[in-house]
Amino acid sequence: MHAIAICGSPRKEGNTEILLKTCLDTLKARGVTVELIRLSGKEIRPCTACTTCFQKKDRKCAIKNDDFHPIFEKMLAADIILVGSPVYFGSATPNIMALLDRAGFINRACGGPLSRKIGGPVVVARRAGQNFTYAQLLFWFMLAEMVVPGSSYWNIAFGLKPGEVTGDTEGIETMQRFAENLAWLAENLCPGKKRVAAEP
Repeated sequence: MHAIAICGSPRKEGNTEILLKTCLDTLKARGVTVELIRLSGKEIRPCTACTTCFQKKDRKCAIKNDDFHPIFEKMLAADIILVGSPVYFGSATPNIMALLDRAGFINRACGGPLSRKIGGPVVVARRAGQNFTYAQLLFWFMLAEMVVPGSSYWNIAFGLKPGEVTGDTEGIETMQRFAENLAWLAENLCPGKKRVAAEP
């Protein structure tokens, strides 16, 4: 079983990354192999709705010369996908949404290769906006036909300065419980890693 966590923050080792690493550490302790993917320093151009992916159905985006395809290939190969973002003016970062928009378009165009994978969103903010951003990311998982477990609270936490999120005890515990539920779901939904995608 393999899990990836995609960090949509432009800051390396910031609060969003800390939350994702908390999840990955919990998953790793349950025997899941893990990988953190930072969008910081990468270019992900926005979807242009050209519909080429619907025409060719080759799981390739018509937009070339950016960092989308290597990350999307990792999404296709993963069993568990986590997506994390800080709140920027009440929503997720443009980079993470550009990635998810293009991945979602290709997923719908090509028979749902992300369907029935497991995952969910993780969100952090200084004061407010987490619920809106959490819902924004959660809607993407729902449209991708992925399976999202709950936790002891929504997967949100508070923090502004780097590392400040570690002071949100409930937020950290929520991430740990979320990851435990991801691992439990993976063990029970995919015994022997026999995940069956939805029929196109």
